[in-house]
Amino acid sequence: MLICVADVLSKAEVAEFRGVMTTAAWEDGRSTAGAQSAMVKNNEQLPPDSETSRRLGERVIKALAANPLFISAAIPRHIFPPLFNRYGVGQHFGVHVDNAVRGDPLTGTRIRTDLSVTLFLSEPDEYDGGELIVEDYYGSHEVKLPAGHLVLYPASSLHTVTPITRGVRVASFFWLQSMIRDGHARSMIFDLDNAIQGLIERLGRNDAEVVKLSGLYHNLIRHWAEL
Repeated sequence: MLICVADVLSKAEVAEFRGVMTTAAWEDGRSTAGAQSAMVKNNEQLPPDSETSRRLGERVIKALAANPLFISAAIPRHIFPPLFNRYGVGQHFGVHVDNAVRGDPLTGTRIRTDLSVTLFLSEPDEYDGGELIVEDYYGSHEVKLPAGHLVLYPASSLHTVTPITRGVRVASFFWLQSMIRDGHARSMIFDLDNAIQGLIERLGRNDAEVVKLSGLYHNLIRHWAEL
């Protein structure tokens, strides 16, 4: 399941983020890569333990909590503190799969990485190349979204960021552990929620069948959720 979520951050918020990053110190992006990923990773990132990274990351999480589509698709239990990277000309991230478990050295929190997230902070016309390509059973999916939009995809997927040939690509990236571990179950719950929301618009929230389907939605989460 690959889902794009629009307007997680406003254009004004993106501009503010970018302004803060302009004066921040960046480091080699391989500092947070696993052994395999480090061999194919060529970018820069804000130091994860820096005050700038933590402050901006908290704002991202606050924005995610207020976004119904993100919550519906991810059903998050734990969100790893967001990280921030940038790719300049010639930089890229080769084909890799994300680590199955991520630990935050500042808090000691460890999460199972069910889903990966990229929140774009550069407009598509600011750079050439830099597409996120995600592989799944149905082929390759190329993603290059407007600033402030994000893409959510299985962390188990092989994926890559193609080389930058012009400009700079800036993004936030992170992982989350969902309350619904099984991806197929999570996808069905998401589809059911979307159908319920469509019926609410047509029939109203108090329609008897809408109430029944809403009960089914919550009972399925109750059955599958890991807390």
